[in-house]
Amino acid sequence: MRPAALDWSVDNCTIGAAMAILGEKWTVVVLREVFNGIHRFDDMRERTGIPRQVLTNRLGMLVDNGVLRRVPYREPGSRVRDEYRLTEKGFDLYPLLVAVLEWGDRYLAGPEGPPLETVHRGCGAPVHAVLVCESGHAQVPPRDVVPRPGRGARRRLAVADA
Repeated sequence: MRPAALDWSVDNCTIGAAMAILGEKWTVVVLREVFNGIHRFDDMRERTGIPRQVLTNRLGMLVDNGVLRRVPYREPGSRVRDEYRLTEKGFDLYPLLVAVLEWGDRYLAGPEGPPLETVHRGCGAPVHAVLVCESGHAQVPPRDVVPRPGRGARRRLAVADA
C-alpha cells in the first residue's frame, strides 16, 4: 500500500527549513551554551573548543535568523564587544533542547548517569519535554500522534511512471 504522505510535497516543509538553521552540530552546541548562561564569544570558545571562524559563522547565522541578538558590553580598558542573548524565537527552542537532552540521557549517558538535569526554577523538580494535545490530553505517547496535511500543505505534481 502506498503511504499517503507520498501525495504531498515537502518543498515547504518547516522541519526542513528549521534544520537548515539548526541542523549542524556546532549550532546546537552554541544554543546549549547560551541556554546554560554562556553569552560571550571567548567563554564559548574556551568551554567548547569550537574553531574561531566556525563560532563566528554560527553566531552570525543565529543572529541573522532572529534566534539570538547581540548586546554590546565593555570590560574596563577593552574595546566594545558583543554578548549573545536569546530572542523569543530562541527561547522557543528550549523544549527541543530538553527533548534532545532527555533522549541523550536515556540512550547515551554513561553508567554514572546524565551530566546535566533540567529543573523547575520555582520548586526544583525535574522538567520534561512532553507531547500535549490542544484538547487537554497530557503526555500523549508518540505512537498516538499521526501527521496529516496542514493548511499550508501542497499536493505533489503527478510524476510520470518511468
